[in-house]
Amino acid sequence: MPAARIQALYRYPVKGLSPQALGRVELKVGQTLPADRLYAIENGPCGFDPEAPAYFPKQRFLMLMRNERLAALHTDYEEASHTLTIRWERREAARGDLRTAQGRAAIERFLSEYCADELRGPPKVLFGEGHSFSDVAKKVVSIINLASVAAVENAVGAPVNPLRFRANVYVKGWPAWHEFDLLGREIGLGGARLKVVKRIQRCAATEVDPDTGIRDLEVPRTLMQTFGHADCGVYAEVVAAGEVAVGDPVSEA
Repeated sequence: MPAARIQALYRYPVKGLSPQALGRVELKVGQTLPADRLYAIENGPCGFDPEAPAYFPKQRFLMLMRNERLAALHTDYEEASHTLTIRWERREAARGDLRTAQGRAAIERFLSEYCADELRGPPKVLFGEGHSFSDVAKKVVSIINLASVAAVENAVGAPVNPLRFRANVYVKGWPAWHEFDLLGREIGLGGARLKVVKRIQRCAATEVDPDTGIRDLEVPRTLMQTFGHADCGVYAEVVAAGEVAVGDPVSEA
């Protein structure tokens, strides 16, 4: 088997909004990538308690599965200041420090207009210390095999941007679907070790072009019809801390 390496690293500071490319990152045991899904936008009251943060299903938040127009926004998150900037149609539409009521209100005002016909109540920026608004309850790292994405491209008959899958780690060098053979096993990512724990079942969010916000490809349906499952990628738990960088090798136990 050819050597596998990390092709790209991404985090998603605000659930449903733009990915943020990283050159390197420090992984900690039992944690997500730092600042991954650190914030979410509540779509109508869901009962989230920031003092006792707990898992809620993604349907409670603004997210691409139902709110594809979010992909047309280009957002940037500055970790040092917790400032989120939203750009729409090549101009700055909103900016705010998500730690402050004033900053959150600026983001919420824009989204209340931009997503007006899709809201179940006033949008609200949510945060809980140490919490990640992941699609699953456990704190995990999501991994995509780029050869599997190429197999999906062949089945769809059109280019498939890997960012449709909104993963943290993109691996080059594995055969297609090899990630499924790693369930229950440990892998090395750079200086860290992770245990692969779950296949990722894909939803309608992958139908949305991450650049335009247009719902243009039936990825889950194609997966099911061609491969007999709707999965692409895996979740893994960090079991040994370490630094991970683009270009680092991916090893198997």
